[in-house]
Amino acid sequence: MPTFPKLQCKRGILRMATEDDIDAILRYFIVNRDHLEPFEPIKPVEFYTPEFWRVLICDRNQAFLNDQGLKFFLFDQDNSQQIIAAINFSNVVRGAFQSCTLGFSISAQYQGQGYMTESIPVAIAYLFSHLNFHRVMAAYMPHNQRSGRLIRRLGFQVEGYAPRYLCINGIWEDHILTSLLNPNI
Repeated sequence: MPTFPKLQCKRGILRMATEDDIDAILRYFIVNRDHLEPFEPIKPVEFYTPEFWRVLICDRNQAFLNDQGLKFFLFDQDNSQQIIAAINFSNVVRGAFQSCTLGFSISAQYQGQGYMTESIPVAIAYLFSHLNFHRVMAAYMPHNQRSGRLIRRLGFQVEGYAPRYLCINGIWEDHILTSLLNPNI
């Protein structure tokens, strides 16, 4: 049986989802649908069903085992069925690049309380020390000031501006491109 990372944060636990988490996942995304929708690609209707997540959890586990990504949920350490945030690393490129892309979301009820500032560095430290990534990239929409402030607070450096970079909520949105380099490489 493969071992998946489980990382302790100050007030939460970062880990990959299991089928036992499907109710908590659906609750997270349904309760926060209006909150997250302006910042994410359009989701299919099936996204909000247990069947969809049964398949996606298997796909995410296989992606991790194949070194193609790492999709964490941040669970409240005092309530293992309460998801605070999602922190994802995708677009893995190995070889000479050794990079991935950070994506994240947080429940509206936990926004502005420091959870992302506590948990993202723990996840990135794992990527740098255990998975030997050289670069983690992140992009945010210029009008998303909260994400911009978080990214800067985490030490990411602006590398560029990409017009019409990602299709977010059905609209091609400009993004500010940033990265954080592994200080040990």
